[in-house]
Amino acid sequence: MEYTAASLVSRVAGDLGPMADEVIADVVRCLRREVPELWSNPDLVRMTSENITDHVVGVLVGLEHGIEPSEMDPPAAELERARRLARHGAPVTALLRAFRLGQGVVLDRLLAEMPRLTKDAELVSAASRLLIAMANGYVDDASEQGVMAFQEERDRRLRWRLSLVNEAGLRIGTTLDIARTTQELADLALDHFADLVTVDLLDSVIHGHDTPAPGLLVLNRVAQASSAQGVGPEPTAGLGAVHACPDGSVTAHALATGKPSRHMATPTDPADVVGPRPARSTLVVPLSARGATLGVARFCRHRDPVPFDDEDLFLAQEVAARAAVAIDNARRYTHARTTALTLQRSLLPRRTAEQSAVDVACRYLPAGGQAGVGGDWYDVIPLSGARVALVVGDVVGHGIHAAATMGRLRTAVRTLADIDLPPEELLTHLDDVVIRLSAEASDDPETETAGEIGATCLYAVYDPVDGRCSLARAGHLLPAVVSGDGTVDLLDLPPGPPLGLGGLPFEAAEVDLPEGSLLALYTDGLVEGRDRDVDAGLTLLRHALAQPSASLEAACDTVLQALVPTDRPYDDVALLLARSRALGDHQVAAWDVDADPAAVARARSNASERLAAWGLEELAFMTELVVSELVTNAIRYGRPPVRLRLIRDRSLLCEVSDAGSTTPHLRRARTFDEGGRGLFLVAQLAERWGTRHARQGKTVWAELDGEKRTDPSGLDFVP
Repeated sequence: MEYTAASLVSRVAGDLGPMADEVIADVVRCLRREVPELWSNPDLVRMTSENITDHVVGVLVGLEHGIEPSEMDPPAAELERARRLARHGAPVTALLRAFRLGQGVVLDRLLAEMPRLTKDAELVSAASRLLIAMANGYVDDASEQGVMAFQEERDRRLRWRLSLVNEAGLRIGTTLDIARTTQELADLALDHFADLVTVDLLDSVIHGHDTPAPGLLVLNRVAQASSAQGVGPEPTAGLGAVHACPDGSVTAHALATGKPSRHMATPTDPADVVGPRPARSTLVVPLSARGATLGVARFCRHRDPVPFDDEDLFLAQEVAARAAVAIDNARRYTHARTTALTLQRSLLPRRTAEQSAVDVACRYLPAGGQAGVGGDWYDVIPLSGARVALVVGDVVGHGIHAAATMGRLRTAVRTLADIDLPPEELLTHLDDVVIRLSAEASDDPETETAGEIGATCLYAVYDPVDGRCSLARAGHLLPAVVSGDGTVDLLDLPPGPPLGLGGLPFEAAEVDLPEGSLLALYTDGLVEGRDRDVDAGLTLLRHALAQPSASLEAACDTVLQALVPTDRPYDDVALLLARSRALGDHQVAAWDVDADPAAVARARSNASERLAAWGLEELAFMTELVVSELVTNAIRYGRPPVRLRLIRDRSLLCEVSDAGSTTPHLRRARTFDEGGRGLFLVAQLAERWGTRHARQGKTVWAELDGEKRTDPSGLDFVP
């Protein structure tokens, strides 16, 4: 039979038609191997398989009947498949490669059949050229249509994504309320691309801390939205729940790295969802704004058979970024408002702190007339070792500025006292604070009292164990002491300059305060007035303090009636009376410890025996651990002599002293570190702990409370 190029192509295509299934199988194998993007989800697998069959059969039929490539219509579902590829985030190159690879497989099979029908090499060459031209024409037309459909869908998706991001800017952050802002994020995602949304914020963010506390990350469930309605997954942590985020979880990874992640199932961590229909796909996206990670949002799908893809992840990132800025704005506003209210409430002390070292009674009278509220203040600050700090101060001037400065200085004193500075060092640091405040006021043209910031202060620390009191003053009046026999004396303290001058030293003096002694601290408004000088006022004060009184409150009333007969004094008045107590031998136990690791066991035994004598057996295990760690650290890193002391006060106080000056620091030990867990253990067991320095050596202390239910078995340490 004589063939032309066209008839040979037609005959080869007709002969290959019955073997179309084999050709289709070859194409499928090739595409599965070379273009895995087409088989990324069940929906695309089905459509791709059907379209390959339609393409192969259509091409063979068209070649057999001599149909021009431009007249060969691609499968009806091909354009829809291209749109879905775009919707699922597959690259357009995958679509084009699939056409070329499929074309190559079909051409190879057709070209292999030609030599069987004719030995005319010239005819085979002409038919091959015709076949390749027709196949290229078909692929070009089909791929062009597919790319156009693909690009149209990509453009539509881009417009939708931009529209959604714009909608997020309008819907999220309508108020400066954290809960409402996070719920707006959850509702938006539920409306457009997720079936379940949960939003968790770090506990440190909720409570206004800049950084999370050490240990496990704690999350608060602040918002959630679900379309499950009882037939899909539900969050295990309900709205408002507080749950931990363990190390190694996807949530912890997102919080630590700030990077989102996509999962084909529900990740296993405390934010899991459970139900008859688990999530098909999950996005975990951190909420980060202004360099800080605030929390994490989780988006789940269970109804939509199409899992999340990279474009969905990118979209969730954009929406979450907008939401994070709105949440951070709400957080900053909330924290600023709370801080302002707290500052306003803390300008004047309301009640003294509970402690066992002294009995106290306090009075504050604002100035009358046009002077207004001033800057006089007092404070009672419990310190480590059952000690107490007594403070009284006076800021120069009156009005809002003086009151605000008083609040700042009172806060500064509490901060400095918390690190157990000696009185003279504390006043030195407080002097620096006043100097900086003066410099700030001088640089502010809107401050009417620029350059006028100054203050006086008296700071005393009383130790009920040895009955000693250390005092230092900065331009303040001398305190008065009433002994047990009723004698009133002014303590002779070294003079000190007022705060704000700078460059001059402060000195402290130590005095014995036997149990029952009365210490009186006051400001100049009490003893100085328009009709008398300071000396006359001090004489009246000594006479009033010498009067017997039924209580400290009555003593305060007696003093005020004698020196401030009117409720509207000329100047502010602050008065603090403190009656000393003592902790006897039945409340204090101390032992010298040899600088030998073998002495640690004896220290534990001594502590346990003393607790048994005090009836505090329930604290024995906790105390032995703390004693063991503190004594070991003192022996290993400190210098002899080492001394252990237990104080039975409102709580059990454990102190270990040594002559070294090195300050221990809390750190998190790595898995294979041999040390570094001691202070972490102490911090977990103790209500409070810290270090105070003396002129020679230091003391590491821990306050243990039996009401603190700590499970040592849950702590991360190596026995």
